[in-house]
Amino acid sequence: MSKPLDGVRVLDMSHVIAGPLASFYLAQMGAEVIKIEPPSGGEVMRASKSPADGDTPAGFVALNAGKRSLAMDIRSPEGADLVRQLAATVDVFIENFRPGVVAKYGLDFESIKAIKPDIVYCSISGYGQQGEWSGRGAYDHVVQALTGMMMMSGERPDDPPLKVGFPVIDVAVGMLGALAITSALHRRNKDGVGQLIDASMVQASLMLMYPNASSFMSTGVEPQRVGNRGYTGSPTADTYRCVDGWLATAANTPAQFRKFVGVLGLDALCNDARALDLDLFNSPSGGFVVARDLEYLRASFREAFASRSAADMEAQLNAVGVPAARANLGRVFARNRWHRSREAARFPLRPGRSTGAHRRFGV
Repeated sequence: MSKPLDGVRVLDMSHVIAGPLASFYLAQMGAEVIKIEPPSGGEVMRASKSPADGDTPAGFVALNAGKRSLAMDIRSPEGADLVRQLAATVDVFIENFRPGVVAKYGLDFESIKAIKPDIVYCSISGYGQQGEWSGRGAYDHVVQALTGMMMMSGERPDDPPLKVGFPVIDVAVGMLGALAITSALHRRNKDGVGQLIDASMVQASLMLMYPNASSFMSTGVEPQRVGNRGYTGSPTADTYRCVDGWLATAANTPAQFRKFVGVLGLDALCNDARALDLDLFNSPSGGFVVARDLEYLRASFREAFASRSAADMEAQLNAVGVPAARANLGRVFARNRWHRSREAARFPLRPGRSTGAHRRFGV
């Protein structure tokens, strides 16, 4: 069966996470992706090895599987000219250098558009291509701080800032870039025109926090930290310590709440006016459960879970239709390891060399 981007050719001059992830998604959808790297050791992710890595770091392979690799020094006139020749044969051009850098080598949007008028050109940066902050460097945790994401993580208002435990913004802007590129390709197929895409980490961060960001911009009221509780505010959308670890639950609706307390033997809470807003709880119109005394309720559930097994509770709650999962990173990775191994086998990175390698790509 054909893939949606079969026949699409991508020139990827990006590095680290955001840009390579965008082109990785395109490669998985069938595009031919040619990755340009410096000839002296490749990009930084290729050079960042841990003791567990083999010849090529696992993180680099994960982001670049299925791409062709071409070593080229864009700082030399010959290297930049070869990239321009190659750009004339592609549909998509991706770069994530600091704004203004690629223009020094004649590889900016206007220069590439002059030789490929219908090019879909995606620039990924920290703060966008224009404005007084455009020249600033950006890393994931710095943008998490700038956009308020760090201040939304944690339990109490006076807790220190807490970043998300993985480069969530880098991943998000890679996904945003891939979505914008596929949209631009669809437009080009209809109208025959290319497009410049300006995707930024700040934009991606605000989109990740879209409900909160929209609420703040509309009302001016700052979002409050909810810690490990769910977004709905339901008193049983929470995370509990058990004898063998932590368990996250999401009993958001009255129906789910009744099943939840039934498993725990706390059915009396369904009629406890101190615990719940009973009018809303028994309303035929539905909605989420609303607590009257949240700490009173939380104390009851903490005590109930403290003597129970997270593994047992996960099974029992899911069996009655209440979403629940143990907090266990290793279990999820182990379950999906074979998927990653299969992808690596199907789409190995195909390295090229700087000498004569451009001939293999139709230049």
